[in-house]
Amino acid sequence: MREVPMQNASVFILMSVLLIILPGPDTGLATQNTLAAGKKGGFKTVLGGATGLMIHTLAVTLGLSSILVKSAFLFSIFKYVGALYLIYLGISALWSMRKKPDAQDEAPTSSYKHKSHFLQGFLTNLLNPKVAVFFLTFLPQFVKPGEATFWQFLALGLTYTVLTVIWFFFYVHFINWIRAWMKKPSTQRVIQGMTGIALLGFGVKLALEKQP
Repeated sequence: MREVPMQNASVFILMSVLLIILPGPDTGLATQNTLAAGKKGGFKTVLGGATGLMIHTLAVTLGLSSILVKSAFLFSIFKYVGALYLIYLGISALWSMRKKPDAQDEAPTSSYKHKSHFLQGFLTNLLNPKVAVFFLTFLPQFVKPGEATFWQFLALGLTYTVLTVIWFFFYVHFINWIRAWMKKPSTQRVIQGMTGIALLGFGVKLALEKQP
């Protein structure tokens, strides 16, 4: 297998970084869980999301994603299940705000302490068919046909996943730093409400997404 030219590798890394930093469902979820459970909750969410990305990478490598995209039935199933899950997360965030804490109580994020942040991040990416579509349209642009495409897809997907983890590593630290300065429950309630609405919006947007 010949190595990918340095120029193409640089373009791939640059485009990946620009795409990764764009706000999406994973950003909203990482924000919510970091505010709710600190760096530990944020990092578990990121690792879960990264695991979902690696499964999508393997699916693209094995040609399974193309079946999903070409099948209107399968695409619709993944789309609506993923949309319902995002909407569920958004409603859960908003629902947890119903309880008004006392000034000395902790913010209304304790309802998340028993939930699996890893699983939330994992399912958010795994059940999103737009991730499969993205990998099918983005990664092939940097793959040379006929030159061990399996390993090329795998290397590109792994690189994208690692870049995602690196970005969110710093992002979670930043959000946790802000969290340390936001002791007022009312402030955390506002941010939790905003992330809940954002997740709801991403869920509705995904539900309205048309098959490519």
